[in-house]
Amino acid sequence: EGGGNMAASGAGAPEGLCGPERQGAGGLALLGLAPSAPSCPHGPALLFVKTSQGEEEGRRFYACSACRDRKDCNFFQWEDEKVSETRLAAREEYNRNHQPPFTHRQNVERYKNFVLLPLSKRRFCQECQQLLLPAEWEKHLDHQFLCDISTAQLKSPSQLLYPLENKKTNAQYLFADRSCQFLLDLIIDLGFRRVLSVGTPRLHEMIQSKASQEDFRVRSLLLDIDFRYSQFYTEDEFCHYNMFNHYFFGGEAARETCRKFLYQDSGERVIMVTDPPFGGLVEALASSFKKLMAMWKETEKEGHNNQEMPVFWIFPYFFESRILEFFPSFSMMDYQVDYDNHALYKHGKTGRRQSPVRIFTNLTPSMIVLPVEEGYRFCTICQRYVSSGNQHCEICNSCTSKDGRRWKHCVLCKKCVKPSWFHCNNCNCCALQNHTCEKTDAVCFVCGKAGHKRSTCPSLSHT
Repeated sequence: EGGGNMAASGAGAPEGLCGPERQGAGGLALLGLAPSAPSCPHGPALLFVKTSQGEEEGRRFYACSACRDRKDCNFFQWEDEKVSETRLAAREEYNRNHQPPFTHRQNVERYKNFVLLPLSKRRFCQECQQLLLPAEWEKHLDHQFLCDISTAQLKSPSQLLYPLENKKTNAQYLFADRSCQFLLDLIIDLGFRRVLSVGTPRLHEMIQSKASQEDFRVRSLLLDIDFRYSQFYTEDEFCHYNMFNHYFFGGEAARETCRKFLYQDSGERVIMVTDPPFGGLVEALASSFKKLMAMWKETEKEGHNNQEMPVFWIFPYFFESRILEFFPSFSMMDYQVDYDNHALYKHGKTGRRQSPVRIFTNLTPSMIVLPVEEGYRFCTICQRYVSSGNQHCEICNSCTSKDGRRWKHCVLCKKCVKPSWFHCNNCNCCALQNHTCEKTDAVCFVCGKAGHKRSTCPSLSHT
């Protein structure tokens, strides 16, 4: 979670994603998936365009969809580049060599053999992040390993596996139990019976662990780029998936698994819950999520025509405008999602600051009941639950706070702003008191025009 997938670039240029970006002032825009895109070990590469200041047309190139740091995946190719047969063959060889040592099916067989072993023979190699069968011990003699792996540990793989904490690549933060339990309770209360868990291994794990209970009816399918999970889940429970390019590593069979899961009960009572890496390009994520939602829509159930598959997209509140740009039907809930292994993103006073992570959903806000005991209340005017510090502004006619604190209304800006902000006459907007005023002659790096920054350039939102 936050994410279970590797992270493509955030706003602007990803470090290392495009070598040329570091050469000076310029802009970078995502053009998306091209039909004939070359592939790296993480599936089809994404097409970007790089522009230098003042240039109208930039040069296009392909880069890895998943990795921000070129140390993790150095794939790069200009779109107009002629690639020799030798280099193509070397690339295919490289991609083959960077695939996991076992297939998903082989891992399922290995797991069946592993659970038959007595406790004293159940070992897990921490260095290779792999369940070991006795015949393989010798190869791992000089590695650190865990012994006596219990059934409880096998049912909680997210705690057995090392979280992938390289922020530039994986940034794999896992839901705290409080947030995970809240999400599951909410899903059950809303009447959902199936959860498409996209990059949310801990939620999937919690659902799987309760599956044997007689009165528990919820089922989950995990889509995640972390192939280590294939050691613990069958092909009907886990699909190796890259959420930045909508790529199923298992090909048509894995895509069919996902389709069948969405089609059960004519597509009724299914919700997608996704928790991407916070550095992820919103455009790339939105494109993949729309494809998953379209897959659900193909169930052709009567009444689906104007409906969207229900979604919980878990992401920081400062991405609200970007998410709403792609999904106008979504709205942001005030619930603060927190994580086990993240020092900052913890609820209330346990973290260094309050978590900025929220739930974006296309469900009716009034349906999302937030826990009163955790400081949420229902605003009868807005018809949604809000943080207790989020006071209703009569001028905006909305509960305007995004971060849990009480915001104040600025008459000149005609909106509510953070309590620490003050109106600056030079910038003609509210900002921190000790901010550096924007130069009036500054121009955007993407289009070269004045009046806005690269992050808000209109040309980026149309790519």
